[in-house]
Amino acid sequence: MTHLERSKYQQFPFHMVMPSPWPLMVSLSILSLALSLAFTMHGFINNMNILYLSLFVLTLSSTFWFRDVISEATYLGDHTIAVRKGINLGFLLFVLSEVLIFASLFWAYFHSAMSPDIILGAQWPPVGIEAVQPTELPLLNTIILLSSGATITYSHHALINKDRKNALMGLLITTILIVIFVSCQYIEYINAMFTISDGVYGTVFYAGTGLHFLHMVMLAVMLMINYWRMRNYHLTSGHHVGYETTIIYCHVLDVIWLFLYIIFYWWAV
Repeated sequence: MTHLERSKYQQFPFHMVMPSPWPLMVSLSILSLALSLAFTMHGFINNMNILYLSLFVLTLSSTFWFRDVISEATYLGDHTIAVRKGINLGFLLFVLSEVLIFASLFWAYFHSAMSPDIILGAQWPPVGIEAVQPTELPLLNTIILLSSGATITYSHHALINKDRKNALMGLLITTILIVIFVSCQYIEYINAMFTISDGVYGTVFYAGTGLHFLHMVMLAVMLMINYWRMRNYHLTSGHHVGYETTIIYCHVLDVIWLFLYIIFYWWAV
C-alpha cells in the first residue's frame, strides 16, 4: 500500500506497522545467543554449534528486518516527519542506555583501581600485570577514531548541501578508518600480555574495551549499509534518518573511546 492510497483514509501521520515475524525472531535468537554463550563459557555445552546457529539466525533475521524498514522508508513513504522524530527519539534513548552501560563499567574499574586490595599487591595494575602502553596502538586508534569523526561530519555536510560525490567520498573514508580501527584493536588483543581471566583488571579491561570493540564492528556494518544506500540514491539532503543515527552513534563511540583511553590506558600506566 502506497502513501498516497493510505492518505485517503488515514488521518494521522504515524506509521501503522504491518505484522512482521522479524521482531520475534530477533528476540528469540538473542535469547538463544545469550544462553548458549553462558552455557558454553561455564562448560555446560561442549561445542559452539548452538552459539553459531543463534548468531546466524540473528544476522539473517536482522537483515530481513532492516530490508523491510528500508523499503518502508524509501519506496512506500511510511517515514513521515512525525515517524522520523519518533525514530530519532528512540535512538537517543538507545544511546542513553549505552552510556549507562559504559558508566557501570567505569564504576567497576574505579571501584578496584582507587583502592587496590592487598590481594592485588595494593597497586594498580595488579602485581604481575603488564598493562598495554598508551603511546602505541591505543594512541594510533585514538587518532584514527577522531579522524573518522571528522570525515563523517564532512560527508554529512556534503550530503545536506547536495554534494553527492564528496558525501560518498567522506563516507567511504570513514568506513575504511573504522575497519582499520577494528583491525588494530584485534591486533592489540592478540598481543596483550594478559587475558580476561587475569583477575579484576583483565576482566574490567576486556569488558570495557571489548564492548566498545563490538559496537565498532556494528558501526562498520552500519556505515557499509549507508554507503550502499547512498550509492543507490536512497539518501537525500532532507531525508536520511538512518545516516543521521549512524553519525550520532559514531560520535558517541568517539567520546566513549576517549574516556576508555584516558582511564583504561593512560591513567593505568
